[in-house]
Amino acid sequence: MRKQIGMGAAFVATAALLAACSSDPEPAETTEPTSTPEETSEAPAGEGIELTVWVDENREPAVEAAAAVFEEETGATVTLVQKNFEDIRADFLAQVPTGEGPDITIGAHDWLGALIEGGVVNTVDLGANASSFTQVGVDAMSYDGQLYGMPYALEAIALIQNVDLVGEEAPSSWDDMIQRGIDSGAERPFCINTNGETGDGYTMYPFQTSFGAPVFVQEGGSYTSEVGMGGEAGEAFAQWLYDNGEAGEGYISTTVDYAINNELFNSGECAYTIQGPWALGDYADVNFVVNPAPPAGDQDAGPFVGVQGFYVSSQSANALLANEFLTNYIATPEAMQALYDADPRLPAFEGVDTASAAYPDAIAGFQASAEVGVPMPSIPEMGSVWDFWNAAQSAIIKGADPAETWNKMVEDLSASLAG
Repeated sequence: MRKQIGMGAAFVATAALLAACSSDPEPAETTEPTSTPEETSEAPAGEGIELTVWVDENREPAVEAAAAVFEEETGATVTLVQKNFEDIRADFLAQVPTGEGPDITIGAHDWLGALIEGGVVNTVDLGANASSFTQVGVDAMSYDGQLYGMPYALEAIALIQNVDLVGEEAPSSWDDMIQRGIDSGAERPFCINTNGETGDGYTMYPFQTSFGAPVFVQEGGSYTSEVGMGGEAGEAFAQWLYDNGEAGEGYISTTVDYAINNELFNSGECAYTIQGPWALGDYADVNFVVNPAPPAGDQDAGPFVGVQGFYVSSQSANALLANEFLTNYIATPEAMQALYDADPRLPAFEGVDTASAAYPDAIAGFQASAEVGVPMPSIPEMGSVWDFWNAAQSAIIKGADPAETWNKMVEDLSASLAG
């Protein structure tokens, strides 16, 4: 069945993503390395020098193509080491301090806190094409105002809606969406994965941010360790969660996990859902469009944005040449296009042609969602959040006192972070 993916009213420009949430943070200021290729009169000589780059199987061919040009023009040798993506973070943290490991590795932005704590990454420069990178990608790869990675791909969840039931127009609010779903005659106006009884703060986050209750407070585009979910805004979200949960309207239920959610939407039993691009393959039987999530509160519904990119080792003996490879051979339209074609993800670089994707029009809808999103916190404290946060949401959905449960979660989480 035909798939059409809508841009949604919030779509402004295909690749100019604006990092904005309840605190409306300013973009992170970036600090360039003390010495970069752009600051020298000529590119660093590479004759006889070897750069080692860690990549995964999917993206190896694209990096290999850029490396071949780099070798020809500089005389350097680039050795690509293929690794399982899941192993890279731990291996990088273990090997760099010993003087081993790569000069450059591919990685995710939410590793950054641990990488900086471990002292294993250096600052990077975006080069002549710096303005082509999305701001949310740059913010995600920044820490305390300094840029530590070159972004190349994004991911964010968004609203997916059944065109045959509710049309293509994006709903203006939660209430508008629910009413449209009811009017469509669908068995459920809306469904969302709560990871069963475990809870899923990640998928619920757009609605939480629309109440002005971010997980952590941001200052100058960087996350602090201060929990931002408390106070009236957090209580308002908790009350909304209760009102729409199992003791209220029943639109949100702990009986719905990832697989059940996708089955309900694909079968036409629910008119709207919140999901990421990774779920589109499960919707073969429904004609859908993708739009930004509607706000339940009075602010934008901003999802978490995940970013992938490249890091330079703090122990690289060839840091200048490593930056040369990134700024002049990876940060190019040709290389970024090759990376997209090798492993289609939302591009973090302007001008990438997304026509090769299985659902090419979906890029517009998901990027529109990312425009109002914020980077997933990369600070080490984020690892302590999930269990407290998910459990509180699940309990409230099942009928626990919203304010009491939420405030206890904030108190316990804050105490855990302080201890």
